[in-house]
Amino acid sequence: MTIAFFSDVHGNLPALQAVLADIGQRQPDMVFCLGDLVGYAPWPNEVIAEIRRRGIPTLAGNYDQGIGLGSSECGCAYKTEEDKQLGAQSIAFTNAAVGEAERRYLRLLPKHMRLEFVDEPCTLSLLMVHGSPRCINEYLFEDRPEESLLRILIDARADVLLFGHTHKPFHRALAYEQEGQTRYRHALNIGSVGKPKDGNPQAAYLLLHLDNDTCLTRPDGLRSELVRVPYDVEKVAQAVENSPLPNAYADMLRRAY
Repeated sequence: MTIAFFSDVHGNLPALQAVLADIGQRQPDMVFCLGDLVGYAPWPNEVIAEIRRRGIPTLAGNYDQGIGLGSSECGCAYKTEEDKQLGAQSIAFTNAAVGEAERRYLRLLPKHMRLEFVDEPCTLSLLMVHGSPRCINEYLFEDRPEESLLRILIDARADVLLFGHTHKPFHRALAYEQEGQTRYRHALNIGSVGKPKDGNPQAAYLLLHLDNDTCLTRPDGLRSELVRVPYDVEKVAQAVENSPLPNAYADMLRRAY
């Protein structure tokens, strides 16, 4: 079985269309979206419509939650005053652009989804969140201390935790002892479709492969595949520059930071 996960589209319709086309060619068994459909790019309603048309199970991201509530806050951790000012422009634009039906859809999205596998390929609990199990806008970065990250998974009863929010993909296997045996829990950030921040401007999504070799007793017992999909980044950057959105977001798309 192969499951596709994507997140953090952020109003970037061309990137979403490229990812969905690539997923369509690979034909996974299931597809899930981990939230943040809107913000930072000019197509929030179109992105929502594409997700709804395809019936893709979707979580609320922090930006979705803010826009769904008609708030001027998105729960983003802007580090500088300049970032806050740019973010305020993006939130105002998105709030003005989103239709009432779309806003209601965002407001009612769930915060977590869980898949339970029993016996085949092995018994495991897979939890999907946007930021972390504890908070929709908590950032889980790759350099988080192992003990801290493992505690989050244990408290959430997750053998496999999938999340987005940071726009920086990674897969970490976390060792722990159970009844005298070393076992592993897995934390996977699935990257960003519409606003990567890892230096690669191509859209990103994740494939998780569950097969006869899947197990929780080896660090390599869970096979994931990060897929990068090219699309016309410059076209989207120019669309941002031609919109009321800050031009700085166009440069962020080009340079993926």
